[in-house]
Amino acid sequence: MKIIVAIDGYSSSGKSTMARRLAHEIGYLYVDSGAMYRAVTLYALRHGFAAAGRVDAEGLISDLPAIEISFALDEAGNQHTLLNGEDVEKEIRGMEVSEMVSPVAAIPEVRRRLVSLQQSYGSDKGIVMDGRDIGTTVFPGAEMKVFVEASPEVRARRRLLELEEKGMPADYDEVYANICERDRIDTTRAESPLRKADDALVLDNDNLTREQQMAWLLERFHEIAG
Repeated sequence: MKIIVAIDGYSSSGKSTMARRLAHEIGYLYVDSGAMYRAVTLYALRHGFAAAGRVDAEGLISDLPAIEISFALDEAGNQHTLLNGEDVEKEIRGMEVSEMVSPVAAIPEVRRRLVSLQQSYGSDKGIVMDGRDIGTTVFPGAEMKVFVEASPEVRARRRLLELEEKGMPADYDEVYANICERDRIDTTRAESPLRKADDALVLDNDNLTREQQMAWLLERFHEIAG
């Protein structure tokens, strides 16, 4: 029986990495919903709708029909995000996008557009999707819901390491401040705020290795999916 796996959690909690690996292990489709919001944010930055911490919501909303987001796999099987057909995977992971993605994602019209697209991916189930509101808004009926928690300090160190591995060095204090601000925006926005679904399983991965996290996820998956 195929099911929907919804993995939610705070910024840089490692949910995308574990969701991607889980999907690979069980042969499911993986969708990174956060990459979709990052792609919209990159579009906003490129077209002058976002700058200096502010977003021209009206201008961005008017351009939403012109924004197409899709995914493609490279030869190694890694998923890349395409913005209107352009591979923007590296660009959307930079600090410039990170600093603006939460304000852009808080715009109700943006969320509704992307939620509708995300729901279309799960029409046949057999999908693992991670984000902020997957188990509460996108797939409230998902058979397996996981909420990932980790301290801001641990998340900042992980994010810094991730950026350095991609050749995009950053300052720890800047990354930490960005994570705290994103937490504030994500949990207080009016449209689909970040929160744990009542029936979600909690995974605190402050002190877990990636292998321990995967073992936990696979055990829960087999318990639920049979």
